[in-house]
This record gives sequence, structure tokens and C-alpha cells, in this order.
Amino acid sequence: MMSWSVETYYAFTRKGAGGNPAGVCLCDTFPDDATMLAIAKRMGFSETVFATRYAEGFRVRYFSPAAEVAFCGHATLALGKALAKKYGDGDFLLQLNHARIDVSCTDATATLSSPPASSRPLTQDILERYLAICHLSDNALAASLPAGLAFAGNLHLVLPLQSRSDVDEVSYDFDAAKTQMLTDNILTLVPLHITGNEIYMRNLFAAGDVYEDPATGAAAAAIGGYLRDNQALNYDESLNATLHFMQGDVMGQPCSLAALLSSEPDTPVRVSGEVAGPISSPVLI
Repeated sequence: MMSWSVETYYAFTRKGAGGNPAGVCLCDTFPDDATMLAIAKRMGFSETVFATRYAEGFRVRYFSPAAEVAFCGHATLALGKALAKKYGDGDFLLQLNHARIDVSCTDATATLSSPPASSRPLTQDILERYLAICHLSDNALAASLPAGLAFAGNLHLVLPLQSRSDVDEVSYDFDAAKTQMLTDNILTLVPLHITGNEIYMRNLFAAGDVYEDPATGAAAAAIGGYLRDNQALNYDESLNATLHFMQGDVMGQPCSLAALLSSEPDTPVRVSGEVAGPISSPVLI
């Protein structure tokens, strides 16, 4: 019986603490889908990433404990650190199921380039449905930005709230959210508060059978596109904007992310963060 070696890395640590764990499995050939899902369940993280050599780069797939997902930011950074450990610091091309991206790693910092980031408005009936699931009223929403759907490889529902404490106090109906998110093909619900180019946010991940994810680079990239589309960014003289994300605080797993994006619509976002690991010895499954 074949066994698989899975390492654990923590992505988006804040000054060496916190971070979001991901499993990383570098393999000659992929296990079958049922085995990859079983490994993801065994690891128990929000995502485990599998990578094998492919053309000039790597073929990559991501699994939550519930299902395969199209793209995962923190697992991509974890993969970048694992590839740098094996092959040396550098840039690595990654072929996902529906996109081609890259990740680079130098020392303890990794950077990914996301799929193109964009957004679209929410209809009022969908907004009301998710506000009810999150036990929120219209009064909790910030007046400066509309709720919306943000995309960068996956679809994320964005709920701008009036304060950080409003974000911290969000609780939600897990079962109702999971059913509705799977129906609507929404990966995470993202309550957030924005001050300038600083974003304080949470990642509610019922669709992946996880109550909350400490940090997600995929959602950060998507939110970058959402803010760009809503003309809510401050650009430098080169027409680039840098965003700073704080996530995971309410879980006691503080995470910090940085994102760099241009003013041009429907373009990728570069997401960076610290990565720690591998943590302990590989798990043989």
C-alpha cells in the first residue's frame, strides 16, 4: 500500500506567531481523488495542497476536508516554502484546475500571483439571505461600500461592516450557511471593516466544512479586485495600491497579509506573507 508524506506549514504568520496551517504533499503522481480527500480530512486543516512536476512547473490541486477547491492562497504560500526547501529559493509556475499562477519564496516570505480578480454586485434577495444567516441587519453594513461578490479563482461574499467590533461579533448558522453557499457556489463569507488601505476581516468557511479559516490569501486577492472595482483604493504614482490585511485575531491565530495590485481591472493580485515551517516531522499517510 502506497504512503504519502505530508508536511505542515503556517502561512501568513504575524511576527512569527499565529498563521494558518496547511498540509503540503509533494508527490511524483497524484493520489486518486478519494485518497486526496481522505488525506485532507486526516490533516484536519482548512486546505491541504498536492503538487507534482508538470511541464516547466507544477500541477497543483487543493482539498478541504469536504471537497476539492479551485484555489487556496495560504496553501499556495505553504507550497512555495516547501518548493523552496526542496529546490532552492525562486519562482515556481503552478498549473491549477482553471488557472495558471506563480509563487515565489525568499527566506521566510512567499508571494503568489492570483488568478484575475474581479467583482459583481449582490442582488437584494441574496444579500438579505446571507444577512439573516449571519444574524445581521442592514444597519450593520457600512455606508461607504456595497456588499458584493468578489472573485479570484473562487467566489467570496463580502459584507463591509461599520467597525472592527461588528466584525468580531459576527456569528452565523453553520448548517444554513453551508447549504446556501454550496448552492450559490460561494466559498467564503467575509465580514470586514476597511480603514484606508487596511482591511480587518474574517473568513467564514462553512462550504469547506470549516467554521472559520484564520486567513485566506484567495479571499484577500478577490477583495483587492472588489475594492478596485468600487474605486475604493489609494494608488501611488505608478498606479499601484498596497493593501494590508489583518485576519485570524478573533480565533487567537493572528495573521498578516499584504497585497499589491494595479489599477487595471480584471488583473491578478500579488499576495505576500511570512511562512513558518515545516512544523515537526512529515505525516505519513
